[in-house]
Amino acid sequence: MTGTAEKRFQFYGRRKGKTLRRHHSALMDQLLPHLRVVLDDPLSGMGERRWLEIGFGGGEHLAHQAELYPHVSFIGAEPFVNGVAKMLALVEEKNLANVKIHDHDARPLLEALPEARFERIYLLYPDPWPKARHNKRRFVSPQTLGHFHRVLKPDGLFLFASDIADYVAWTRQHVAEHGGFAEEGDPCAPYENWIETRYEAKARQEGRASDYLRFRRKA
Repeated sequence: MTGTAEKRFQFYGRRKGKTLRRHHSALMDQLLPHLRVVLDDPLSGMGERRWLEIGFGGGEHLAHQAELYPHVSFIGAEPFVNGVAKMLALVEEKNLANVKIHDHDARPLLEALPEARFERIYLLYPDPWPKARHNKRRFVSPQTLGHFHRVLKPDGLFLFASDIADYVAWTRQHVAEHGGFAEEGDPCAPYENWIETRYEAKARQEGRASDYLRFRRKA
């Protein structure tokens, strides 16, 4: 199913960077097959409490949350091979038993997930595609918000963080147009049990503040 689903989506981001270190390459071969989400049965082996992180980058936040909440089952979606390898290293280092990985475009995963099964969806520092002609490539769209609303439980949270003011405004606009979410909380305050990601650190060093948006699915 994965191959068929992937062909229906145009993917614009990078798939791979530098050559993987030997140990990371071994983890991709030996550990990833045991953690990879099977789209025909995406919740197999997961508990009743489930969180999803889309675009986990190097995995710092995902691993941190999985370590803090061992009774929550996590799915992390990341198409960038080097990021997946780093996340696998964290799974091994921290002995995490509550993480599954989708190492492809997240959109086929969203289509495959059943209704109302997740408490949270994180989308942290997604590629902003800042040029106007590329805005349509942004992950936040009417289609993905429709899937977020369907996949989240009533009162579940969609958590979006970015240092790009235009993308923050874009997200608020699209969420408002969807109508199925209510924004809450202080957008200047990081989420509970927050850990700074490398993208956030880079933004801070370059003088850009971050917004932490919280959208609760209406019951």
